[in-house]
Amino acid sequence: MRSDVLALLHLALAIGVTIHVLLTKREAASGVAWIGLAWLAPILGSVLYLLLGINRVRRRAQSLRRPQPASSGRAARKSVRSDHLAALEHAGQRITGRPVEDANDIQILRNGDNAYPQMLAAIDAATSSIALSSYIFRADAAGIPFIEALTRAKQRGVEVRVLIDGYGGGYFTSSTYHRLRRAGVPAARFLHSTLPWRMPFLNLRSHKKILGIDGRVVYTGGLNIGAENLTRTHPRHPVFDTHFRFEGPVVAQLMDVFAADWQFATHEQLTGDLWFPAQNTAGNSTARVVTSGPDSDLEKIEFVILQALSCARQSIRIMTPYFLPDERIITALSLAAYRGVEVDLVLPEHSNHPTVDWGSRVQMVPLVKAGCRIWTYPAPFNHSKLMTIDDLWALVGSANWDIRSLRLNFELDLEIYHSGIVGEIDTLITAHQKSRLTLENRSMALKLRDGAARLLVPYL
Repeated sequence: MRSDVLALLHLALAIGVTIHVLLTKREAASGVAWIGLAWLAPILGSVLYLLLGINRVRRRAQSLRRPQPASSGRAARKSVRSDHLAALEHAGQRITGRPVEDANDIQILRNGDNAYPQMLAAIDAATSSIALSSYIFRADAAGIPFIEALTRAKQRGVEVRVLIDGYGGGYFTSSTYHRLRRAGVPAARFLHSTLPWRMPFLNLRSHKKILGIDGRVVYTGGLNIGAENLTRTHPRHPVFDTHFRFEGPVVAQLMDVFAADWQFATHEQLTGDLWFPAQNTAGNSTARVVTSGPDSDLEKIEFVILQALSCARQSIRIMTPYFLPDERIITALSLAAYRGVEVDLVLPEHSNHPTVDWGSRVQMVPLVKAGCRIWTYPAPFNHSKLMTIDDLWALVGSANWDIRSLRLNFELDLEIYHSGIVGEIDTLITAHQKSRLTLENRSMALKLRDGAARLLVPYL
């Protein structure tokens, strides 16, 4: 092709990228980087932007947006709180578009040893519908009993839907998906495709874990389905985790999340009493679903976290397997410590991703200087994601405190307002406060390694 034609093509593409960036990108640094790449890398920079820089997931999500059930469209109740967390409850409504739901029963389940038997028994007892979504769903000692239980449920006439992440469930081979399909169980893979023009979706993953039974009980939290979670069998690389059983009005919000994801993946709408029966009161906990993802829910979990940090007066306790948030969260945690709030961050001594551990060290320096206490605990690795504020409010679910979870993944968390269950979560966190980190002198080579890791982590 003639050089003058290539020059005109480069000019046209670079101008197009510049216009699109100016109209759609909120972050200045990201916008400047893309514009610079488009102009300084002729044609290639513009092609990369077309492949990686445009959020097509948001477009598709908006085009497939499912009509909201009555439970999700209710007007927010007037807050009955008279304490300093009334502002947090109000902000959560504005951020999520969902009301808080009272009269829920919430149970904590520890590890696969405790959670899997209950979940399998619930599948076997289901009479009308089962909705299961998992980031990882292995066909191993943990997963095969689930595959068999789902197959039995389908054979006895229960409506079953299974959604497995296209990457976490095995991008090139997903034994679980194929076994379920061969057994006649409706299963789908979230954002999975081998078509080259859809490969950019590889970096966008559904990290949610949901098991809905008859639209009345939902199990959710951080627990995937894999033999590494059967800690009593002493797997080579055991993973501890925390899961939750929800019953009550908030279940409708959880089922709505699954239904929206299922429609996104398959175009099938799940409606009616089969999936959304009338909910009964079940306990004394107040809860609300918070979702986030690179679509219409962008940054919602992060916004709730930031609001909670600003409301804290006495204590902030966080337990997460990975810690690489953006500067807004680092600043909010530091400011909380400066105003006298006890800030405790609990991390594994070594996670299952060494690169994340290296990058996390960069984030710890300003926190320690501000007075935050950072604790580590030894193996086995704990995958729990827990947060409490003033022993009155908790955030639990699937989201890690890193850029991948807060910006790229589709995540599901729940706010909980109830001193009893929040106290149990608080105790879980403090039980892992084993060794306190202090600032240490590190070599230039290690600092460079850690800084590079921090930049790479969102794409791992």
